[in-house]
Amino acid sequence: MGNLLKLLTKEENDGCGSKIDIFLDFENATPTESEKEVFDVVHSVLDVAPQILQELQDYQGAGEEIRQAISNALNEELQEVAWKAVVPLVGKLKTFYEFALELEAVLPQLLYALCSGPETPIEHLERQQALAKQFAEILHFTLKFDDLKMTNPSIQNDFSYYRRTLSRRKMANADDDSEGIQVTNEMANRMSLFYAYPTPLLKILSDATSKFVTENKSLPIENTTDCLSTLANLCRTMIENPNFSSKVANEETHLFCLRVMVGLIILYDHVHPVGAFAKTSNIDIKASIKVLKDQPQGTVDGLLNALRYSTKHLNDETTPKTIRGLLV
Repeated sequence: MGNLLKLLTKEENDGCGSKIDIFLDFENATPTESEKEVFDVVHSVLDVAPQILQELQDYQGAGEEIRQAISNALNEELQEVAWKAVVPLVGKLKTFYEFALELEAVLPQLLYALCSGPETPIEHLERQQALAKQFAEILHFTLKFDDLKMTNPSIQNDFSYYRRTLSRRKMANADDDSEGIQVTNEMANRMSLFYAYPTPLLKILSDATSKFVTENKSLPIENTTDCLSTLANLCRTMIENPNFSSKVANEETHLFCLRVMVGLIILYDHVHPVGAFAKTSNIDIKASIKVLKDQPQGTVDGLLNALRYSTKHLNDETTPKTIRGLLV
């Protein structure tokens, strides 16, 4: 991914009326001494993110084994074949879910570092390049994860079959722990709620961001919402401004910015009292949707669906009809 050069130029009233150019290098930013403590914590989690995405992308499911088992309910051999195929897959789903919980745990530390103190959002982004990069990477991972999950029906099918079969096996073997089971009932219930959402990881991060604002009462909510909106505007500018987009030849860089932009819009919509779609929003939502719709057909369907189904205020009366119409 190429360097993201001078994504935004903005006039800031900082006492001297100087122009501030933001240089965000999402590829090569390294932590300063003041960032290092939080950076290391987040890095220890993000380090395995590529592996998680690869395993999710390669997830094939046990559809054929399950179909055979259901079609031949009295054939014990086929029941066992399906069970042995599903158990390791559920182990993978558990790994994905536990990774989501790790992201949920580190997000508040990252938000506090980027939103606390007297600095403006632009000053934070300029001074904390490495943390801004990590925040973007979390959102990029989240949108990519959810897109892969939403387009793979095998995940919920496998898990549903696992839970049904687990209940039957326990009833048939009261004194048996059902060898090979990797998920407890309590864990299975939580995983079921997680995978029931079209965009499960966005749901977790949205809830975590809302909880962060609620629990940090000494931190003005504007600190968080302004940080989210500023970064969202940066990502949109990267794509829609020809002077910026022409600097990036790698298509994945464009998709990176789009995913991060959508993630930020969703978080902003959950945290801000009136959301991202109202006329008073600091995010130009109309321009953001237009940027998505200008992409090649089929490349950002998951991102548009995330805006449709994972936001909080889209259907509010304060949302202009023209905005709702863009997402129909």
